[in-house]
Amino acid sequence: MNATTLPLGRTGSSNAFTGRSLFDWVFAALILVGGGYAFSRYGTSMDVYEKGILIGTLPVCVALGWYWGSLRTLMIAVAVAVLLAIGLYGQATDAYGADLAKGDNVFLLKYMLSSQSAILWMGVLFFLSTIFYWLGFASNSASNGATTIGSRLAWAAVFMAITGTIVRWFESHQIGPDIGHIPVSNLYEVFILFCWLTTLFYLYYEQHYGTQALGAFVMLVVSAAVGFLLWYTVVREAQEIQPLVPALQSWWMKLHVPANFIGYGSFSLSAMVGFAYLVKRHAAQTHWLKLAPLFLMGVVLCIEPLVFRKNPIEAISSYWAVYFGTAALIVGGILAARRRIAERLPSFEVLDDVMYKSIAIGFAFFTIATILGAFWAAEAWGGYWSWDPKETWALIVWLNYAAWLHMRLMKGLRGALSAWWALTGLAVTSFAFLGVNMFLSGLHSYGTL
Repeated sequence: MNATTLPLGRTGSSNAFTGRSLFDWVFAALILVGGGYAFSRYGTSMDVYEKGILIGTLPVCVALGWYWGSLRTLMIAVAVAVLLAIGLYGQATDAYGADLAKGDNVFLLKYMLSSQSAILWMGVLFFLSTIFYWLGFASNSASNGATTIGSRLAWAAVFMAITGTIVRWFESHQIGPDIGHIPVSNLYEVFILFCWLTTLFYLYYEQHYGTQALGAFVMLVVSAAVGFLLWYTVVREAQEIQPLVPALQSWWMKLHVPANFIGYGSFSLSAMVGFAYLVKRHAAQTHWLKLAPLFLMGVVLCIEPLVFRKNPIEAISSYWAVYFGTAALIVGGILAARRRIAERLPSFEVLDDVMYKSIAIGFAFFTIATILGAFWAAEAWGGYWSWDPKETWALIVWLNYAAWLHMRLMKGLRGALSAWWALTGLAVTSFAFLGVNMFLSGLHSYGTL
């Protein structure tokens, strides 16, 4: 396929500045104007590091929008929605800025654009996207509208997630002095980050490879995260904006946490692609006993939320029992319908390539996040590395994927072994993210379950 036909907003020219459309340059101008406005309005509240981050973000946004046209459209849509929300909040003010309580009297804020409303829409849209992606496998046609609807719903969910995140950032600054902060400070906020980052990376691969079949698998892990998020919201009232604890009052958080979750999201994506690879590989398998390892691995991943509950009574509560039962049935249903599913999945070569690229990107950002975390630790606790349980398990995750990449690049790792390795990596990553906080005391914590 010629580069000019790729649906990513690229041109065939080797010069990034030639062959650009008027829309490209208008988009770049809008980014620069937006950055200038942010400086003029909020510059006095930024330290030198935050100003540096903002300056560095502007060319990155332009480059990403030029490289991937769909992302450019998403950025513009989010900007319009966020500015509309801020404008609506500005209709009623108090001593600190917008009066958030009066926002409930504004229809669009109450039902669409306030952070909590947008995030609830995100959850609904992700669930619907998952359903429609799977309905695509039930169709008799290889090309059907259900997966297209699933893809569009995924885009809509990402739009609502990013809008809700930025509006939440704005809302935090309206509560009181020294309350405002980037919304990546607790378990609730980083799960939202995980959901839209994972989906956005998948949507890139969907367009790049011209296949929507993998959406059914990738959206399962995103929907599982949304399910956890809904439970966490109800039980812990986690949607409430809280002041930062002293250790998190650092500009390092703005870099370390997003980089970390690009890693987590990419690793999760690779695991679900690995699962799809194994389903396709075992499509012709007639003996259920030989499918048992794949089913058991699926059950292990499904049962992790129960294992992470310290209280055994809470672990078998009705919500988590339904959560586990539904997840286990989905795994069993996928294996039962493996032949039909395998017919729609892309080739082994494509699956292997997506797995590799996801792990490579995730590893790069996870490495950056670990280095940034060391600098942050030195500033907060006086040492770059203290063998805290979270740091130790981050190292285990890093070594796991470093070994995977080494075997891939040096030894030509391919096929079922690489897929099993990627799928097992999700269990390791999940424990590093959640399990450590539950069972091992330490300095790091986004919250408790």
